[in-house]
Amino acid sequence: QVQLTDSGGGSVQTGGSLRLSCGVSGYIGRRYCMGWFPQFPGKEREEVARIDINDKTTYADSVKGRFTITRANAENALYLQMNDLKPEDTAVYYCAALEYLGYCPRTPDVWGQGTQVTVSS
Repeated sequence: QVQLTDSGGGSVQTGGSLRLSCGVSGYIGRRYCMGWFPQFPGKEREEVARIDINDKTTYADSVKGRFTITRANAENALYLQMNDLKPEDTAVYYCAALEYLGYCPRTPDVWGQGTQVTVSS
């Protein structure tokens, strides 16, 4: 059973940076796309970044140029480098695995527990 563990959240001021990590444990018997899905206050989770099996990345317009998603396959880890943070970025950030089915689906198959990111003005 694959499990994801989020970490790296915290409180920063506007313009600050954070690096989120997602550790992958358990046997991975399939190929996975990976993504980061923040849940903003009062809203459902939404995708801001993903990386596919060939390390192609996709970003939401709101974070493009500020966030960078990477993966380290040897360490079974996923990262989200968050720069120039804004109060609007405040959310619980969840990493997620999406089983590759010839394409990366929109709906994740496995979720991390979430890590809180708070950006103050």
